[in-house]
Amino acid sequence: MKFLIAGLGSIGRRHLNMLRELGQDDIVFYRTHQSTLDDEELAGIPVYTNLRDALALKPDAIIVANPTSLHMDIATPAAEVGCHVLLEKPISDDLSRVDELRQVAKKSGSRILVGFQFRYHPTLNKARELIQEGALGQVLSAHSHWGEYLPNWHPWEDYSQGYAARADLGGGVIGTLTHPVDYMRYILGEVDEMVSLQGHVSPLALSGVEDVGEMALKFKSGAIGAVHVNYFQRPPDHRLEIVGTKGTLCWNNADGILHHYDMPDEFGTWSANPSDPVHTEYPLPDGFERNYLFVEQMAHFLEVVKGNAEPRCSLEDGVRAVELVLAAKS
Repeated sequence: MKFLIAGLGSIGRRHLNMLRELGQDDIVFYRTHQSTLDDEELAGIPVYTNLRDALALKPDAIIVANPTSLHMDIATPAAEVGCHVLLEKPISDDLSRVDELRQVAKKSGSRILVGFQFRYHPTLNKARELIQEGALGQVLSAHSHWGEYLPNWHPWEDYSQGYAARADLGGGVIGTLTHPVDYMRYILGEVDEMVSLQGHVSPLALSGVEDVGEMALKFKSGAIGAVHVNYFQRPPDHRLEIVGTKGTLCWNNADGILHHYDMPDEFGTWSANPSDPVHTEYPLPDGFERNYLFVEQMAHFLEVVKGNAEPRCSLEDGVRAVELVLAAKS
């Protein structure tokens, strides 16, 4: 299969490595020479600066990894000519051009996978499985917290010039760290209501974007939840807690272990001697590292391209994530 990669920052480089790791070497690049990827890393790989010329090679699939505000400039013409698309999250900074992408993809048969890699996390998937099996009973509340220090993301570049710090490139912490918004829906179901607060509260040099967001969610199931994201936390912290009538799930990205606290006592009853919770740990597979998520996502994308699988994260999932991001920012 022939792959076209559009956008050569850190995520474009990562996707290149994932394709190679999975034995794919027929790769071409579309670039505008605005990224931080050095030319020597592209030795022996065709590079195009005109999208039409790159698409004329008839790639089977394209990976859209350029800045968020420019995604539709690449994804729509690629889908129009029948390329299958791995579209990085968030799919755009607004929804004004999404319907066009839907229409051309439907007409051409282009299949679109949205790049929310936490859907491939082994212990987050275990949490989803336990909830679907009823292990928590009725889910009552959920909270995700993700704080990162933006200047440490890409030490090789000035953080203030990266897409995450700039409104014109679709940045801001709520959209950039939108993974919890997606995996909360993936694990707990659809969101019916949202209220939020957001702002630029730290001394970080940002251009028209927020560095903190606090989103309160009401799920269709009736559960109440919240997502907190920020650009200024040191050391970083990414965790999830889900509480139900039969117990609690706790997960921390630092070690990836899912803790299940199963409460033997019947919910709503009083006891002078309440039972201790049954604590079960679900660890990560041996040898797990962060790249596992990207390898699994790319392996799944290859199956999507071949027609052997439906996208685990569809275009409509990507649309819903943007709808929630926009609601949080409004």
